[in-house]
Amino acid sequence: MISDTSRRSRPRIAVVGTVGIPANYGGFETLVENLTLHAAKHGLPCDVEVYCTATAYPSRPERHNGARLLYLPIKANGVWSVPYDILSLLWASWRRSDAILVLGVSGAIALPIVKLLSRAKLVVNIDGLEWKRAKWAPAPAAFLRWCEKVAVRFGDVIVADNQGIVDHVSQSYGRDAVDIAYGGDHASAASTLPAADMLGGDYALMLCRIEPENNVEMILEAFADVPGRRLVAVGNWSNSEHGRQLHKRFGNTPNITLSDPIYEAGALYRVRSCCSQYIHGHSAGGTNPSLVEMMSLGTPVLAFDCVYNRYTTEGKAAYFTDKKGLAQLLGEPVRSACGAEMAEIAMRRYTWDEIGRRYFELLLD
Repeated sequence: MISDTSRRSRPRIAVVGTVGIPANYGGFETLVENLTLHAAKHGLPCDVEVYCTATAYPSRPERHNGARLLYLPIKANGVWSVPYDILSLLWASWRRSDAILVLGVSGAIALPIVKLLSRAKLVVNIDGLEWKRAKWAPAPAAFLRWCEKVAVRFGDVIVADNQGIVDHVSQSYGRDAVDIAYGGDHASAASTLPAADMLGGDYALMLCRIEPENNVEMILEAFADVPGRRLVAVGNWSNSEHGRQLHKRFGNTPNITLSDPIYEAGALYRVRSCCSQYIHGHSAGGTNPSLVEMMSLGTPVLAFDCVYNRYTTEGKAAYFTDKKGLAQLLGEPVRSACGAEMAEIAMRRYTWDEIGRRYFELLLD
């Protein structure tokens, strides 16, 4: 009997660990969207299969960007991410995938089984030290840290999106990791329409999920103390008690505009392209997609001072550690040269052609 693998002339690459594509959720989904575009654009000699949650795609297209889409009837987020990722990995093994790109560590408990069932090369992106996020209680944080340990132990190649996480893998587990970040150049190509100031006048922009480790409260307090500077803050305010409390507290502050999430590419492009500064409060998670996207637009960046943001911006942004420090930066003139430096770094390090090339070199090796 001729095996499925021997009959195929092209390697089969599975991608697991995301909601799926078309991308409309977060950083990993945007990564997969652009990886499949890269494979199609360059005619790479492989068949890409992306595992998706059926609950997010009522129409369930069979293909997108040339990649085959396979659906599981399980949610991909929260506690459901663990069985979702496990089943995706087992299905990819059953389908005799030649390489599996694993995004995140939620399903890492299945990697030892995959090693027994499959000869697939396991390329694991361990994400941004998820277990460190303040939103997790001790038990789930401990579980995620254990998953990270299993992922590093059983992955054939470990990918980290920031040098700070590469250092963590080396120091904690004695393994090398490959540093591959995210592309951001799609942000500038999101609209062919001319930029139009939809919000009236000069403003700084904050764009993030409303979570404690993103220092949203610190940023809002700083702007409240500097009434001469305007902030447009875009986020999922209604998704948590933390967000609802902040919205109640700052929703009527004259120089602060709180906006719900913006997903439509053209509208998001307009809000981004018209701001004078980007305020980045993330303190965990490695290289953040929204940061490299704003860098690609040549926007001056004020970032929370942590190792991840320093690596991403090569130490050339302006940095703050507390409300007082941010308020002091807000009182200074906007340094346009910072935007030019951010754009130069982005074009050198954060283009999807470069990110796609590096991922497929690993997957097709």
